[in-house]
Amino acid sequence: EVQLVESGGGSVQAGGSLKLSCAASGFIFNEYAIAWFRQAPGKDREFVGSVSRNGRSVYADFAKGRFTLSRDNTRSDMWYLQMNNLRPEDTADYYCAADPGDVRRNPPQAAYWGSGTQVTVSS
Repeated sequence: EVQLVESGGGSVQAGGSLKLSCAASGFIFNEYAIAWFRQAPGKDREFVGSVSRNGRSVYADFAKGRFTLSRDNTRSDMWYLQMNNLRPEDTADYYCAADPGDVRRNPPQAAYWGSGTQVTVSS
């Protein structure tokens, strides 16, 4: 059974940083595309960033220069979202996702999803 579990969310002031983690089990990690999405209250889920199976990274415009998605080189079952210079508009639930093919950005589509971790950024 494939499972994705996010952690690392919390509350931070504007300008601060958080590092989200996604722990995966039940599949061959390196054979999957991985991604992060977010959903703010009252809004649709939106794409944050992804890394394809061949290592190509793509980010949403709001994430470029501030967010970095990475795999753990020492552990085959973890990936991360490093978020710097956070803004109040980054407040949302953040979800990791994985797919044996391509993760679709809009509408969000992936084979497997975590249950989310909450990020709150105060001004």
